[in-house]
Amino acid sequence: MMMRDTLPELKIQITEDLIQEVIRISRQAGDVIMKVYQTDFDIQLKQDFSPVTNADKEANAIIENGLNTLDYKIPILSEEGRDIVYDERKEWQTFWLVDPLDGTKDFIKKNGEFTVNIALIEDQT
Repeated sequence: MMMRDTLPELKIQITEDLIQEVIRISRQAGDVIMKVYQTDFDIQLKQDFSPVTNADKEANAIIENGLNTLDYKIPILSEEGRDIVYDERKEWQTFWLVDPLDGTKDFIKKNGEFTVNIALIEDQT
């Protein structure tokens, strides 16, 4: 994620173009997830002992890169992104909330119960 020194008040207009771009980004992430899904992938443990795979990491890179190319300079809070302390993010009025592979445990079980999650949060809603 790119660091942002100051965050101006952002009010994002949700347009059809923005929606389609986020859908395109999520599909790209889904494509890489499904490629990994078809392999005998490795599983690592994060500091909190929850599992993470290359699918999580690769999808996160695609999503963060894609969101950072949009016209808006919106911070990204992602489960697989860098740790951002609360003091840094508590003033954010607008940000992307991302879980690139929600349901990693189900992904590992190969039961098909997982999703790509990208949400635009404004005014803490």
